[in-house]
Amino acid sequence: MLLEKYITYGIVLLVCVVIIAIYLRKLKKASQEVEAKIEKAKEEGLFEPVSLHPVINLNTCIKSGGCITACPEQDILGIVNGKATLINASHCVGHGACFHSCPVEAITLVIGTEKRGVDLPHVNQNFETNIPGIYIAGELGGMGLIKNSVEQGQAAVENIVKSGFRKNPATYDLVIIGAGPAGISASLTAKKHNLNFITLEQDTLGGTVFTFPRSKIVMTAPMDLPLHGKVKLFNTSKSDLLDLWQTVLAKNNIQIRENTKVEGVLLENGSFKVMTLKGEEFKAQNVLLAIGRRGSPRKLNIPGETLEKVAYRLLEPENITEKNVVVVGGGDSAVEAAISLSEQNNVVLSYRKEHFSRVKPQNKENLRVAIETGKLDVKYKTNLVKIETDKAILTHEEGGSQFALENDLVYIFAGGELPTSFLEKAGVQISKRFGYTMKKHG
Repeated sequence: MLLEKYITYGIVLLVCVVIIAIYLRKLKKASQEVEAKIEKAKEEGLFEPVSLHPVINLNTCIKSGGCITACPEQDILGIVNGKATLINASHCVGHGACFHSCPVEAITLVIGTEKRGVDLPHVNQNFETNIPGIYIAGELGGMGLIKNSVEQGQAAVENIVKSGFRKNPATYDLVIIGAGPAGISASLTAKKHNLNFITLEQDTLGGTVFTFPRSKIVMTAPMDLPLHGKVKLFNTSKSDLLDLWQTVLAKNNIQIRENTKVEGVLLENGSFKVMTLKGEEFKAQNVLLAIGRRGSPRKLNIPGETLEKVAYRLLEPENITEKNVVVVGGGDSAVEAAISLSEQNNVVLSYRKEHFSRVKPQNKENLRVAIETGKLDVKYKTNLVKIETDKAILTHEEGGSQFALENDLVYIFAGGELPTSFLEKAGVQISKRFGYTMKKHG
């Protein structure tokens, strides 16, 4: 009887050992797979983050895997030897889902690295800059994407109301500059508090969200929209999101002044003077900047760039047909634009490097298919140097030899420039941050 008991215990112990061995082998294999991905990311230049990204405290990480599950992007995070780690850090878009999902708060959101700094305006926990009365919300302050921007636009106006500013019937309580997610949320919140306000947008309602070439916008979590409630849009089209903005604004009788580019903001006699390119002036007690980090598209400064055939964003590719198109750039926007245009046009994608290292995995796969099927012609290690009425002139990086392409349209995706001059004229301080931890504003 005793022998049978020992045999049973032995069998149970053996089974446990086998299970543990299988589990450990599985963990080791998984770690090796992630390590291989990290090596590949380093080879392709994807390991170093370019903007806002998670930093993991390995002393508190418990390997819950919640951060990996929460991230909608592919292979940003992984587990190596029981601890979370970055893989393709340059693909991180900074939505912060990993930060919110960690049960032990082992993740912080950091902008810039020890080597690569990022220009940021000074903003305190109330979203106010070093100039009292000028506030910043959304991407310009370092926290991008729709949900973050909506939350910050609302919080900024709530803080303006709490500040107890002195109202003046001769001025607006608030001028909101920008009608993207942060600006729209701020407008709704200002309406909620019965503020005398106006919202100015240099382009059209929706801001930079609607200049994305991609037709779908990924939302990582539900968001609370002021005067509307919870919105659940996990994978929605730009047009659906625009319809939502328009419906909510119309319902609350809010009108956006579109195509009104603000030229400057000046402090004058205790209030702010907001000046537009149209020569208009608006006086305000407070100003909220919700203009995004890329205030103006970066230009190549080459001959012919002022021609009407040159554009820096792509809104309706389906309406462009049977054209010879040159797309310039190496990021997701350039790749997505080139692929979408290649469906109905003859497209050449010019990139100054020898391979694409800053695009998302799905875009890289779509690019591969487009090249292999002959839909898209990619000219690696080339630069656009001149644009003429009926042609585009490019040069090879090596040797500098020129070649001309028949051309009807040129799309340039060289990124955007932080509106540094605009901010400095308003007195807002800007500094380059290296590995700066973003604080979660209340």
